[in-house]
Amino acid sequence: METTTSAYGLWGLVIVNSLAFILFAFSFFKPSSARDWRTFGSFAAFIVALFVEMYGAPLTLYLLAGWLQSRYPQLDPLSHEAGHLWHSLLGLEGDPHFGALHILGNLLIFAGFWLLASAWRVLYRAQQAGELADSGPYARVRHPQYLAFVLIMLGFLLQWPTLLTLLMFPVLLLMYVQLARREEQEMLVHFGDTYRRYRDATPAFLPWPTARPHAAADTRKQP
Repeated sequence: METTTSAYGLWGLVIVNSLAFILFAFSFFKPSSARDWRTFGSFAAFIVALFVEMYGAPLTLYLLAGWLQSRYPQLDPLSHEAGHLWHSLLGLEGDPHFGALHILGNLLIFAGFWLLASAWRVLYRAQQAGELADSGPYARVRHPQYLAFVLIMLGFLLQWPTLLTLLMFPVLLLMYVQLARREEQEMLVHFGDTYRRYRDATPAFLPWPTARPHAAADTRKQP
């Protein structure tokens, strides 16, 4: 078997892609508090880890090379195509970039950035007015920005899973849940019953069909 390594060691692409996605997310998230920076910093670390393995040094493929060779002898474990592990492990054929998983990943990434941008606009207007953000995405879920980061990371995991990012993902999920709880405690102190009614009417992360997304619209009118 002939090993292909020319697809890696492209550190310029690592830097360019990492900066592009991180700065794009920064332009919509605009962290200001220590909690915001922890949220954004963890996302940035995920992105860097992803592109380091995608274009720099494929640590996951190095570690799995022996197993991949024994299970998939026709696969060059150090080729760039092998990095699309789900495509290889599921025995899918054709160019992985046009496969269902890659397309679904693109949709999740696009949805995540769209949600991040939409949520920021609502949050910014609410902060300027000193009001509770409860419209737009905030009328569907209480923490759309955390959900946006999760969607983006999940999209990348469908396209290019690595051992490090797969380990990071559940840790980041737990961290976002904890940060969201702290944020809610601060909102309860600041907005009192108004936020309590909003919290009771709006799901935290997933817009379940049984939720009442517009119920919070009346909270500012109530005492």
